[in-house]
Amino acid sequence: MTSDFELHPIGYVESPLTDPAAAPKQGAEGGPEATLAFTPEVAAGLRDLAAGDEVWLLTWLHEARRDVLAVHPRDDPANPLTGVFSTRSQDRPNPVGLHRVRVLAVDGPRVRVADLEAIDGTPIVDLKPVISGSR
Repeated sequence: MTSDFELHPIGYVESPLTDPAAAPKQGAEGGPEATLAFTPEVAAGLRDLAAGDEVWLLTWLHEARRDVLAVHPRDDPANPLTGVFSTRSQDRPNPVGLHRVRVLAVDGPRVRVADLEAIDGTPIVDLKPVISGSR
């Protein structure tokens, strides 16, 4: 079994959000429109993506704390302390972000999306289609 492996960004988020503390919480709060700027090496993989598609965006939450194992959900101290694997907290040992977004436009290696709460400069790890019935 391999104990270490590498992830390489395939692009970066361009967003008006710059402060993680001010970013909307995932779920009901949504997020602003943002651009996914992919590297030229992976641009061919976007060829069948179209406006209106719903996709899962996986990011690396590069400003997250990696030493946290319990949080108050939604950063609300009134919520009971909960293990991070039972929450959507960005702070966790491997801060992989999971975002369900709708494609607004595709322009070469740049994809405009709606409702993304990731901050500007967040590395993109992968993009996958939402399969009907998945949540």
